[in-house]
Amino acid sequence: MADYLLEVENLKMYFPILGGVLRHRVGWVYAVDGVSLRVSPGETLGLVGESGCGKTTLGRTIARLHKPTAGQVRFDGKDLSRMKQRELREVRRDLQMIFQDPFESLNARHTIQEILQEPFIIHKIGSSLDLEEEILQLLGRVGLDDDVLTRFPHEFSGGQRQRIGIARAIALKPKMVICDEPVSALDVSIQSQILNLLLELQTEMKLTYLFIAHDLAVVKHISDSIAVMYLGKIVEYADADTLYQYPAHPYTHALLSAIPIPDPDVRKKKNILSGDVPSSIHPPPGCVFHTRCPYVRDFCKETVPGLEPAPGTSGEHHMQACLRAGEIDFPS
Repeated sequence: MADYLLEVENLKMYFPILGGVLRHRVGWVYAVDGVSLRVSPGETLGLVGESGCGKTTLGRTIARLHKPTAGQVRFDGKDLSRMKQRELREVRRDLQMIFQDPFESLNARHTIQEILQEPFIIHKIGSSLDLEEEILQLLGRVGLDDDVLTRFPHEFSGGQRQRIGIARAIALKPKMVICDEPVSALDVSIQSQILNLLLELQTEMKLTYLFIAHDLAVVKHISDSIAVMYLGKIVEYADADTLYQYPAHPYTHALLSAIPIPDPDVRKKKNILSGDVPSSIHPPPGCVFHTRCPYVRDFCKETVPGLEPAPGTSGEHHMQACLRAGEIDFPS
């Protein structure tokens, strides 16, 4: 078996901007711009960043809901980036996705039974009798009663709808699930229930997760490793404990500073960002973070940093993309 279940190499996803009467291409949206990452079997890799940084596009491109502009996606030893739709159908039995909005991702005209039957029908798995038993087991796994089968998505709360979305994602017993902000649309009181459900399913089914979110507190609860994304690029990668204790990139430190702490003296020392994420149509030259970085120098505006081992480390266990790494004394 390969060391990594998922390997992404220099992945790029550019969307054309069309203009004029003849709808010619007049530019690009650089949504994902040269991302590389690896996920081992059974691991949870958290992917964090502000809205608009390209997290969701990266997840959808890995799942081949978008065809990548360049780069490579290898899943379970297979190159997804060059596969045709017929080949992708087989792969998608092992690579599923949970979407952010559980209402939008469920067909409002189908009953829950029809929604959960669909994966089996598409992949021609099981008889009618087998399907009924499988669906009942699915409902039990996600904490729903049998009486939901004849009801429609609008009859459920957000947390219940997300449980249905999770049931659909795990129906074919996949190896990996891409979770695209699965709790961000839910009440705080429900978020922990869904996170605990995902952890239970991971243990029970030996699942691998790519967990996309913008809340570092949520990501820490579920992730083994964390990749921080900014304007289409990965700017830091480390295991969860290391990232929280020893952030090497100014953007990571700023994200950690945004986590609420009930101590005004601590809050005064925090590095709170100003401004918004620049446009992905016209990303800044050099380091993409330099327009908002409080530690910027002139060379940061000209030189594009690559992912390098963080100061005091070696190998790939803690990588960062800051030209001033090791020089900056972050407030504690």
